Amino acid sequence: MRLMGLDVGQKTIGVSISDELGWTAQGLEVIKRTNLEQDLARLEDLIGQYQVSQIIVGLPKNMDGTIGQTGVLCQAFAQALQAKTGLPVKMWDERLSTQSAERILLAADMSRKKRKQVIDKMAAVIILQSYLDAHTK
Repeated sequence: MRLMGLDVGQKTIGVSISDELGWTAQGLEVIKRTNLEQDLARLEDLIGQYQVSQIIVGLPKNMDGTIGQTGVLCQAFAQALQAKTGLPVKMWDERLSTQSAERILLAADMSRKKRKQVIDKMAAVIILQSYLDAHTK
């Protein structure tokens, strides 16, 4: 049973995948967004390739817990993804995931150029790993 984690942005989608036991998350790729149809098609390819059974989409909330415009767009994307794949899609609070990813990459002394290329994938790993940690006992 593999889970897929997504950090959905306006320009890119960071993708992570769990191991088969659902204990750890690994970065998979960053999808450059083109249009909804092509974005969903690429995700469907990955879902089939990795035999994904559930998808976790990061929900960007404001620090006060409210959902802003970006969060509404992520919810709409999650609904479209669920309709297209038929898989359960859950939203997961992703507050500060991108900042956490930036700190990790800075600590690894990664150049700005390389950080820009992988930050969305790292954010997807953080989203999925926090979900796994909260649901694995």
